[in-house]
Amino acid sequence: MDVFYVIVGFFLLVLGGEFLVKSSIGLSFKLNLSKMVIGMTVVSFATSAPELLVSLQAALDGSPAIAINNVIGSNIANIGLVLGITALIGPIAVDKSFYKLNWPAMLLFSLVLYYFLVNDNLLTVLEGVFLLLALGAFLFILIRNAKGEAVEVEEVDDALEKVSYTKIFIWLLIGGVGLFFGSELLVYGAKSIAKNMGVSEGVISITMIAIGTSVPELAASLIAIVKGEKAISLGNLIGSNIFNIASVLGFTSLIKEIPVTEPQILSRDIFWMLAFAIVLLPLVLLPKKNVLGRFKGAILFISYALFIYLVFKTTA
Repeated sequence: MDVFYVIVGFFLLVLGGEFLVKSSIGLSFKLNLSKMVIGMTVVSFATSAPELLVSLQAALDGSPAIAINNVIGSNIANIGLVLGITALIGPIAVDKSFYKLNWPAMLLFSLVLYYFLVNDNLLTVLEGVFLLLALGAFLFILIRNAKGEAVEVEEVDDALEKVSYTKIFIWLLIGGVGLFFGSELLVYGAKSIAKNMGVSEGVISITMIAIGTSVPELAASLIAIVKGEKAISLGNLIGSNIFNIASVLGFTSLIKEIPVTEPQILSRDIFWMLAFAIVLLPLVLLPKKNVLGRFKGAILFISYALFIYLVFKTTA
């Protein structure tokens, strides 16, 4: 039954996330925001909503390990699983914004999170405010740079420009309900599975929950490859990791401070997140510059599989 709760929870999160994205884009058009701003900010915030609701629900339910490892595990899966499998299928080109802004920002946010957690084993309200302000500064620089040069932007459906306020409200309602009940069921099911398997909630969240929240991005990439379209934007994937840290944990810590309750979060899990972030740079530079090909994709995917194996092996 617990597995059923998790599956239904994932389904409702995906459904709720989709409707929230559509309603957010439709409302943004009504407010006369440009497609560039919508793609770089509104879409990114909306697609982080499932992770936000899961982390918030976990924190309020007294499961801070799920709240933190939901983000850490999702960031690891985005690079190791999603990027790894996508690069295995077809090469991914890397533009100069990767070096100038995206990668340095992702690494900086990751290091700041590590410092905040290791400093006092707690993510405080003030630290959450700092993360959100830093995210605002990052978005300002991102949009300013995009105006002066060609930068990859999240695609926005033009058809949503003509959607009525009634549809936007209905989509927003469906999205909100889906996200709320999806996060409730997912957190409840994950906690029960962890208890029945005799493993920690942190282990379940950094593996099962993290993979589940990365499945939509992976599916979208694979569908794009089958259709012969551009598979994935490395910039958007890195942006997702930044939003996970800054918006998800930032907002969650504003509602309730997040303590580190499981030692492996700081002794193992966060170092894997940092390692996957750091290794992207040499992979992009060597041996073939500005291309992530099959060999590099294999390195990422095998590393992710090793991570999952070690997580369960050390808890056995």
